[in-house]
Amino acid sequence: MAFLNQAEREKLLNDLRTMKFNRAKGKLRRLDPKGKLAYFRNAQESGKLSTRFELHGMGTVVTLIESNKDTVTATDAAGANATRWKSELTLLEVVVEPMPENRT
Repeated sequence: MAFLNQAEREKLLNDLRTMKFNRAKGKLRRLDPKGKLAYFRNAQESGKLSTRFELHGMGTVVTLIESNKDTVTATDAAGANATRWKSELTLLEVVVEPMPENRT
């Protein structure tokens, strides 16, 4: 499989930007048989979670950045006062970069 050039990386970026996280993750897993998941929802910044895919067959690194918003539910189904934290994750940013061996 050939390495992606700048135009192909831009096209991949635009495709992934319009998708939800799980759809983008599935597309990246199917895209390259030599690709691997470097890390999953790693908290490198406050309120943001990063997931990185290294697509070795394409010479590309893709990072999906999600924002984390916690919400609190004050009551449960029985009407009693119960606190429940729920995370709402939304895809915030997509970063597509070439690997060092990809010079095109």
